[in-house]
Order: sequence, then structure tokens, then C-alpha cells
Amino acid sequence: MATTTNKQRLLTQFFAQLKEGGEPAGPHDVGARPVLEQFVYGVCREGATREQADLAFKNLRERFFDWNEVRVSTPRELEEVMGDLPGAELRAERIISFLQEVFEATFSFDLEPLHKKGVKQASKSLSRYQAANDYVIAWVLQQSLGGHAIPVDAPTLRCARRLGLVDRDQEDREALRTSLEHLVPKAKGAAFTDLVSHIGHEYCWEEEPNCTACPLASECPTAQELGVEVLSAARATRNKPR
Repeated sequence: MATTTNKQRLLTQFFAQLKEGGEPAGPHDVGARPVLEQFVYGVCREGATREQADLAFKNLRERFFDWNEVRVSTPRELEEVMGDLPGAELRAERIISFLQEVFEATFSFDLEPLHKKGVKQASKSLSRYQAANDYVIAWVLQQSLGGHAIPVDAPTLRCARRLGLVDRDQEDREALRTSLEHLVPKAKGAAFTDLVSHIGHEYCWEEEPNCTACPLASECPTAQELGVEVLSAARATRNKPR
């Protein structure tokens, strides 16, 4: 089990290596989205790449007149415009369910009053929606409501475990998220979310991870376990003078 000091050192190297390697510096400017839209985007973003979520959300905004039209559409109609988003049918059902609940409660699609409730109360309010889960709530808190929250989906969890940022035998998702929130500074929370998702989808695959191409190979305990020779080659390539 890595110590807190080692985890902090690894996290520092995580940001430094990715910045040096020319990886995405941070997420798109999504913080300006209203709370309701951030919730819908969070449903699209979980377990998907940023590009997949961006396209799905863009199509929902552009191919329907407004959120009410989305609400009264069928899951199949939403699925058809959500591109190659994995699990699009289930996501479509959750989005429609969420919009229906919001409309029945407020006769509108405005959740901006949550800004006035404080992070804990806002989180509690969001959790009441059937479409909500830990990831989506954390996404909205991080992106719109000023909370220090790290959304944890499968790629994030896989990378965090393999990098040693969280303990491999820890199973409780809420506890895992809390561990990451203690480790990652609030100011870097959104960048961490985007970067670890990028690593998960581009290199840290569930089966046969592409460690040789990963910019974090030289610092990753799992890469070391998979083969020191590969790791040494990655280091030699990185250290060549320019």
C-alpha cells in the first residue's frame, strides 16, 4: 500500500508528465453550463470519452427544440442522436426520467436555486432524482456548484488503482472518491478528472493495457509489475536529449 507521501509525489508527477507529453491540459469550458445541463452532461460523460460525451450533448441541444421536447421523446429517439456513446439507450432513459422529475416538481427546467443551498444540501437534493448516481452528483458539484468532488467512473477507478493513488483492495466507491478528494487539490480536481479519463481510454484499458505508449509508464507501479524492460525503454526514450 502506497503511503500518503508517495501518493502525493505520484500525483505531482502525474500532472507534470502529462503536461510535458502534450496531453490535454484540462476539460472543455463546461463550468458555465446551468446545473440541469451539467446533470445531463454528467449522464453522458460517465464511462465515456470527453469527445463522445461532447457529441452526444451537442446533438441533444441542437436536434431537439428544447429540454421539454427531449422529455417527451422516446429513448429510441434520443439514442439515435447520441452518436457512438456506449450504453446510449440506458442513458437516454435516465435523461428522460430526470427531465420528467424536474418538470413535475418545478414545471420548468431550472435547477439554478441549488446554488443557494450549499454543497451538502445541493448534493442531497440531486440524490433524490432516480437518474442520479455518485458519479453524476460529483460531476455537478465539481463543475457547477463549487464543491470539491471527484467523479469516479470505471476508467477513473481502474487508472487510480493501477497508479497506486487508491488502494487496490478498497471496494466502497464513496470511500474511494473521498480518498481521491483528500489527495487531489480542489483547484486541480477538474483537470484530474479529465486527464485520468483520457489515460483510461487511450492507454489504461481493462484488457491488455497499452503501457508502452502511456506517458505515465515510468511512474506506474502496474507498468513495473508488467515488465521492467518495457519500463526502462520508456524511460530511455523520454530522457533522450532533444
